[in-house]
Amino acid sequence: MKTNTENLITDLIERTRQNLNQAEMLKEHHEKELNFKPDAQSWSVLECIAHLNFYGDYYLPEIERRISQSRFPSEENFKAGLLGNYFAIIMLPGEKMKKMKTLKSTNPNGSKLNKKTLESFIFQQKKMLELLGKARKVSLNKTKTSISIASFIKLKLGDTFRVVIYHNDRHLQQAQRVLANAESAKASKIKFA
Repeated sequence: MKTNTENLITDLIERTRQNLNQAEMLKEHHEKELNFKPDAQSWSVLECIAHLNFYGDYYLPEIERRISQSRFPSEENFKAGLLGNYFAIIMLPGEKMKKMKTLKSTNPNGSKLNKKTLESFIFQQKKMLELLGKARKVSLNKTKTSISIASFIKLKLGDTFRVVIYHNDRHLQQAQRVLANAESAKASKIKFA
């Protein structure tokens, strides 16, 4: 995948703003709805968000550090790396979305969560917008970041942004489906956990 750098950043900013808006809207729901689980193996809305917070806690400082240390100026075009593009594509939500196994260390199933989980995510999305703005001044191709599962593996900064933001999209869509189930259960007078 090859694209204009500014177009990529603009797209990622728009996706992040949408994610931020969704999180703000989730705050309007009662915690019982946000903790509703269709079954024991499924995640609640807040568990979906907590999962994203695990990754934000790793990637946001990593991205910020790499941007601040980068000596490579911005380029007109971004060309995705082979591995980075693969990870980004499998994270994209869609009809043919591939179900993925979650690492035990990032699986929030069974956690006791409240709206502070949403506040953390909202803070992270605001930080992501700030970092996307700063990324306009550095190379998305030559600036590299480590990945959370193996720090010796490096991705292009542009790919890292794509992976993290697409991953956020993916789980926010999951959270919306869970919320719809919670609202149906509430309408059917099923007791919340």
